Amino acid sequence: MNKLKTPWSENVNSTQYPRPQLQRQNWQSLDGYWQCAFVKGNLDSPDVYKTYCDTSILVPFSPESFLSQVGRTTMPDEILVYKTHFSLLEKDKISILHFGAVDYECKIFINGEYAGSHIGGYTCFDIDITRYLQDENTLVVCVKDPTDEQPISRGKQKFKHGGIWYTPTSGIWQSVWIEYLPKQYIKSLKITPDLDNSEVSISILTNDGGTSFQILDEDKKLHSSDNGQIIIKMENPSLWSPENPRLYYFEAIYKDDKVKSYFAMRKFSIGKRDDGKPCFMLNNKPYFMTGLLDQGYWSDGLYTAPNDEALIFDIELAKKCGFNTLRKHIKIEPMRWYYHCDRLGMIVWQDFINGGGKYNKAAILILPNIGINVKDSRYSFYSRKDEENRRLYYSEMKETVEQLYNVPSIALWTPFNEGWGQFDSLKVCEYLRTLDSTRIIDHASGWSDQGGELRSIHKYFVPFKMPKKERRPVILSEFGGYSLSLENHTSSDKTFGYAKFKDKEKLNSALKNLWEKEIIPAKKQGLCAAIYTQLSDVQDETNGLVTYDRKEVKVDCRLLEQLNKKLNLT
Repeated sequence: MNKLKTPWSENVNSTQYPRPQLQRQNWQSLDGYWQCAFVKGNLDSPDVYKTYCDTSILVPFSPESFLSQVGRTTMPDEILVYKTHFSLLEKDKISILHFGAVDYECKIFINGEYAGSHIGGYTCFDIDITRYLQDENTLVVCVKDPTDEQPISRGKQKFKHGGIWYTPTSGIWQSVWIEYLPKQYIKSLKITPDLDNSEVSISILTNDGGTSFQILDEDKKLHSSDNGQIIIKMENPSLWSPENPRLYYFEAIYKDDKVKSYFAMRKFSIGKRDDGKPCFMLNNKPYFMTGLLDQGYWSDGLYTAPNDEALIFDIELAKKCGFNTLRKHIKIEPMRWYYHCDRLGMIVWQDFINGGGKYNKAAILILPNIGINVKDSRYSFYSRKDEENRRLYYSEMKETVEQLYNVPSIALWTPFNEGWGQFDSLKVCEYLRTLDSTRIIDHASGWSDQGGELRSIHKYFVPFKMPKKERRPVILSEFGGYSLSLENHTSSDKTFGYAKFKDKEKLNSALKNLWEKEIIPAKKQGLCAAIYTQLSDVQDETNGLVTYDRKEVKVDCRLLEQLNKKLNLT
């Protein structure tokens, strides 16, 4: 792979609080230079945390990335050991250690004592480390990441990467920080807007089971509760949309603890257009979601964007091109990315993370494309024989929903994509509904349709045509994939795309033709949403609107904006 820098490669330091929806003032970032080592062994080995670490690594960038300054892959038979030192800033407080994400399984040691562990490479977790702390402290993180060598959740990571599969990302890849809290504190909030009744419900979870708390809204009005829930009536609320991304900020107060947060008044649902065809609804009105597949990979940081400005660049580029939706593809971003979608006005479709064994080409490629649909209760066919990893999928789904439930911009969940480790999708959707009944679910994006609430289609090599006699909402959840490789802006000598073009003029002409001859007519016929592949190039894939290094925009943004406006007019 060629090493490509983004415009932000030289400015990766960030002092911004990592979790905007539960924000406190009293915190300490541990991002920066740590030491690490790669050792053969088992994560359960009693002395693995004592490993001598002699390699410098810039956290939170994974060792495989350019920005980590390591440039090495963690192999399945290795343990990646991290070590750093920090001073205790608040002696009389509870100290909570936070990890944004660590891929895949990790154990945490403070001053030589085991403090906690976590399984799952995409969700955040925290550990109360108060009892282990001294004035000066040593933190060790030991990580095991088999990537695609075991049937774990892994996204698009693959040791033998190429085409649509990418370089692995192991270890710490999101921020690490400490919060200093009073003895009784807020663990989480659950925020549910109810547009139909013009109110919002805010529930609290505390570390000691207490339920009496207060909300100070942005008008400085105080709301109180003794039962752990406050319902605030919203008179003539300003409704959130991509065109009007209005956020309401507030402060939650529990005894001596205070956190800042926000919500939006909005509703995502399924309804009918004036002509009786099913459609997506935003705030009880028909709304066409036109979007981009967003892999969230960076040429210098892989899974981790160099800084906030880089995250904002991608979202603003999509908006500049007239898109109102990003489908976050098989990845969970840092919470600041979702905050920027919330405040800038970008609808998010959130994929869950695929797992399973080595995929069967008949299941994920051949049979679906000749119209043969196989029940996803056939675990072996879909590479989901491992019962423990099916159980872990449910556990990770719960963690994901709990982490992202409050994000206003998330409209839709996607449990499975193209049969990759798919299983029992209708049962999975029933479980998902118990976690979140407020959003739309695309149970099987692309194919392997099991009769969920949407008909979800991927179309690349042949023209898209609306299916006949389909009563469910129809979404084109992937299409396009037009490829243009620009010299000096690719990380691989190979190029991958579904149709290749030699220059920007030919690419833009093809995009205009695609919209005018397929997408706009399909919208008139009842198409509810369309997601173009994709926002940026990624390694071999050169089918992005922008190059992998984010230095060359390949499309005419004004042209795409005009084409997307036509979708809203038809």
